[in-house]
Amino acid sequence: METTKLIELLSYTLPAIITGLVAYYFFNLHTKNEEGRRRFLLNKEAQKDALPIRLQAFERMTLFLERINLAKLLIRITPISEDKNDYENYVIAQIEQEFEHNLTQQIYMSDECWTIIVTAKNATIQMIRKANLSDRVDNANKLREVILNDLMDKQSPSNAALAYIKNEVSMMW
Repeated sequence: METTKLIELLSYTLPAIITGLVAYYFFNLHTKNEEGRRRFLLNKEAQKDALPIRLQAFERMTLFLERINLAKLLIRITPISEDKNDYENYVIAQIEQEFEHNLTQQIYMSDECWTIIVTAKNATIQMIRKANLSDRVDNANKLREVILNDLMDKQSPSNAALAYIKNEVSMMW
């Protein structure tokens, strides 16, 4: 009698335990799915709000790179004296000032993109310094001429950074 009661009890509880485990599994699966859906919707909403800000940051850095493009920069900034060192320092100060004005834009960009922009800025400054050390340069106007002639042989560092920005923006869509 004892074993039949035990078998009868098992025949009722075993299906109940299995049903409970299946229900727990599906409830857990549903909860995780809902959490993932909510997270996705929040991210989608955040991206929708952040996209215009990120695009604006890329626009500002594009403007920065265009402004430090040596061909445009040297035409825009004319020497105030004949001293080549004063002109070199003045042009570099303009680049640094423009860069500092846009420093906050880095939070909207990838580290790689920001590094390329900083590298373009530093390479531009290096080109100016290297040209100033040349024996062909004896005054500010000659410095401008040498830098512009050097640009005919190679591309401006800001052009490579601009290409990278354009590529990164196209990946956002």
